[in-house]
Amino acid sequence: MLGWQEMLLIALFVLLFFGAKRIPEIARSLGKASHEFKKAKDELSKETEDLMNAAEKNADAQASSKKETKDATDPKDNQNA
Repeated sequence: MLGWQEMLLIALFVLLFFGAKRIPEIARSLGKASHEFKKAKDELSKETEDLMNAAEKNADAQASSKKETKDATDPKDNQNA
């Protein structure tokens, strides 16, 4: 965790290195980059969730069709039921 002294040292370094005129420009760029990163992360999470839901539905459909096929082709199981 950064204390107030470390934060002050970083702020002074940024001020000296970039100058007072470029700091707002850099802050805007960092804000835009952060927003784009968050948007891409959210889209990726949604796409992953959609793919997982589709895979689960597909697995359920395959399991039920295998059960129906087994029930229809195995008369021995039907007699025991």
